[in-house]
Amino acid sequence: MRVKLGRSFGWLWSAYAVSTYGTWLAFGAFPLIAVQVLHSSAFAVSVLEAAGLAVAAVVAFSLGPWVEHRPKRPVMIAMDLIRFVAVASIPIAYVLGLLSYGQLLVVSVISGTASIAFSAASGAYLKYLLRGDHLLVANGRFEGTSWAATAAGPPLGGALIGVLGPVVTVMADALSYLLSALGVLRIRGGDIAAPRDRTTRLRGADLLAGWRFILHDRALRRLFLNSILVSGLIMATAPLLAVLLLGQYHFPAWQYGLAFGIPALGGFAGARLSARLVTRYGRYRVMIVSGWLRSLFPLGLAFVRPGIPGLLTVIVVEGLLITCMGIYNPIYATERLQRTPMNRTAQVLSTWSATSKLLQAALMMIWGVLATLTSPLAAITMSGVLLLATPLLLPRRMDLSAAESGVLTEGVRAV
Repeated sequence: MRVKLGRSFGWLWSAYAVSTYGTWLAFGAFPLIAVQVLHSSAFAVSVLEAAGLAVAAVVAFSLGPWVEHRPKRPVMIAMDLIRFVAVASIPIAYVLGLLSYGQLLVVSVISGTASIAFSAASGAYLKYLLRGDHLLVANGRFEGTSWAATAAGPPLGGALIGVLGPVVTVMADALSYLLSALGVLRIRGGDIAAPRDRTTRLRGADLLAGWRFILHDRALRRLFLNSILVSGLIMATAPLLAVLLLGQYHFPAWQYGLAFGIPALGGFAGARLSARLVTRYGRYRVMIVSGWLRSLFPLGLAFVRPGIPGLLTVIVVEGLLITCMGIYNPIYATERLQRTPMNRTAQVLSTWSATSKLLQAALMMIWGVLATLTSPLAAITMSGVLLLATPLLLPRRMDLSAAESGVLTEGVRAV
């Protein structure tokens, strides 16, 4: 039986879906513009990817307190409009003959920062809207939407890029943020904001509040360390896998698309199964088992070889990995929300996301150096070996009760 989560959640989900599909539709458009339009070097393209993540993450740390003390819907709308203006500036500059590499870098930073702030505000608002098991169902729907967009977006975007060029797909991405803002605008009802003493100025210590809260809760701390290390080690190999498959093994572009489009369907299936598995086996058991499995499968990429067998190996390995992620992510996201007081949610989420992106950027650079000194396959294998140790950081036991997990509502005002 399908759980009804209300009209407000429906609009929030729709806003997330349209912007996510827009993002994946334009997946790879920035590097293509840098290479095809601006004739940038491979190093410049790498810097565009890593620097955008790193600078956005650093800027986003200061946004946590700002988001926390403001009503969340206006913040989401503002971040969508900022992303729309920033991304739409690229096709406008292209038509005017003013597009530059510097603009791509600035837009990457602005859109990345706004995305972190939007995610923090939407997570806090989701906690306000829903309680208990409904949070798990909602996170499962978000996760399923993300993987469905991952499966469908790049192939469709690739076709659009082939026919209309990368600049047009960037404009489609910009419009998706405008539609997302309209979706959030349609939400009716209350809102939340943590109160703040207007006579007190923002202090440097306030910027560390998210980290302090995460590190104070032992289970949350272990989830945090596991999460950022797993995502960082996996993302560090993404550019290397592209070099290996497209450069060394000479996979056609359509095969490369299949290698990552088909496995994303596993993430969609896993997200749909997540709540049912929790109902049958319990939240802790499902989270631990799927958390362990998602760290075991990436080592299978060490056995990728040229030709159809290599293609099938990537599809199977990525499919198993992403299916486990689809099961694990809604549970961990729900646990994170339930262990965080409502007046700390936005700051914890922004700190979490910013730290994760900063580590991803750093590991991308480090693994690029490792691949240069050894080979892409050797660096990918090294990441797989290190991932085997990350499940040791998963919580050994969890008390999911509200009393122990710190599910608080103090210090929050309805607006």
